[in-house]
Amino acid sequence: MSTPIDLTALKNRQMAAWASGDYAVIGTTLQIVGEQLAEACDLRCDELVLDVAAGNGNVTLAAARRGCQVTSTDYVAALLERGEDRARAERLEVIFQVADAEALPFDDASYDAVLSTFGVMFAPDQAKAAAELARVVRPGGRIGLANWTPEGFVGQMFKTLGQHLPPPPGALPPSNWGNEAWLHTHFDDHDFQTQVTRRTFNFRYRSAAHFIDTFRSWYGPVHKAFAVLPVDGAMALERDFTALLNKMNRAGEASLVVPSEYLEVVITRR
Repeated sequence: MSTPIDLTALKNRQMAAWASGDYAVIGTTLQIVGEQLAEACDLRCDELVLDVAAGNGNVTLAAARRGCQVTSTDYVAALLERGEDRARAERLEVIFQVADAEALPFDDASYDAVLSTFGVMFAPDQAKAAAELARVVRPGGRIGLANWTPEGFVGQMFKTLGQHLPPPPGALPPSNWGNEAWLHTHFDDHDFQTQVTRRTFNFRYRSAAHFIDTFRSWYGPVHKAFAVLPVDGAMALERDFTALLNKMNRAGEASLVVPSEYLEVVITRR
């Protein structure tokens, strides 16, 4: 019989990874995803919006720019600080609060829209996180998500990472959230209706080496992996990342443009 996974230990490990590097360097390049999700959810002025696992606040800012009353949450305080800097620079009023996606400190049915871009999908207890999103959205409200797919570039990048630094036995892949069937299983019932649109984000860098150097320096999970792998292991990971990037590059030798598929998800509570 397999030993049950220690979700608390996994969460602590994840928190340490996301707190390393500086995710905002990567996150700000993804701003267009937050803007598109805000439009997909048809956000209205003065609506109450919750951003879950907000990172540096891409969809937080998108909602605030549309006149929403936004609460931005993450379990890593350092990430919220980056979002707060950005909101201050734009003179946007946002509440920033440390909170765990698996235990949101908010009342039932308290938000018009509950959003997450490439955030809640990394929660260790996926069923609990999904239930929390559903709990805090009001009837008539929307849950809006952007989730990397297993087949897309980021899904393949994490698969490659897992081959060099395996996750704990029993850990669920974050890319489950990028599986349409999984989403329908966890959200479709008499209260919720799920709509999914496949979209593509293009990573744009000078070369595979430039991408790897940037992610190795700033993107928590990749930064942490290179830090803990022995020299030969780090070299092997770099080779595999390079092969994946070059395989998916659509810009030829002159530059690097790598399309990465994600699901844009709008779940409406009746």
